[in-house]
Amino acid sequence: MQIIEIYKSLQGESSFAGLPCVFVRLAGCNLRCAWCDSEYTFKGGEQRSQEEVLAEVARLSPNGGLVEITGGEPMLHEKEVVPLMRELLARGYCVLLETSGERPLGGVPPQVHKIVDVKCPASGEAGTFRVENLATLTLNDEVKFVISDRGDYEFAREFTRTNHLETLTNVIFSPAFRKDARGSRDAANCLVDPKDMAEWIVADGLEVRLGLQIHKFIWEPQARGV
Repeated sequence: MQIIEIYKSLQGESSFAGLPCVFVRLAGCNLRCAWCDSEYTFKGGEQRSQEEVLAEVARLSPNGGLVEITGGEPMLHEKEVVPLMRELLARGYCVLLETSGERPLGGVPPQVHKIVDVKCPASGEAGTFRVENLATLTLNDEVKFVISDRGDYEFAREFTRTNHLETLTNVIFSPAFRKDARGSRDAANCLVDPKDMAEWIVADGLEVRLGLQIHKFIWEPQARGV
């Protein structure tokens, strides 16, 4: 499989935020989101076997723990990634999969925690999510909306209500970060003020989590490998 990087840091997003995690980042993505912070994954990388990936994960986290499979879009590598996830589970790791849900998710092992990023209008990729993937979601999984403006918020709110997401799975509303963010590690880099989003969520009575990309508050927003 084509690997961009494998590293250990703290999980920066999802309900696992703040926990140590090994990230296995694969190359390639078929979407081009306006706020994408990982465009360096679109090309390049190094071809590595499953055995090599497993060995590096074991070196970084020999006693189990969290492993996130991410990208890019890791499900573009389904034939290689699904066996890798199965083997990680067999070795006692807790496995997270970060995906757009544009690819079918029916083949993902049920023990994997899916973090599905449904694209909002301002991303430029709205409508790419496969609605049939909702049937694969459980209360162990999460649906995330990256929100750039009030219109995105309203889209996420209505998608959540129409599809009864709060009863199917965990739901996260996350403010998008500016692509040109440099140096400053504060909420001024968010395209939507988290305070505003918090007030919208409370006013609308939504049972969703406000999620911040905490790695961009700990390290510089443009830092890689963190």
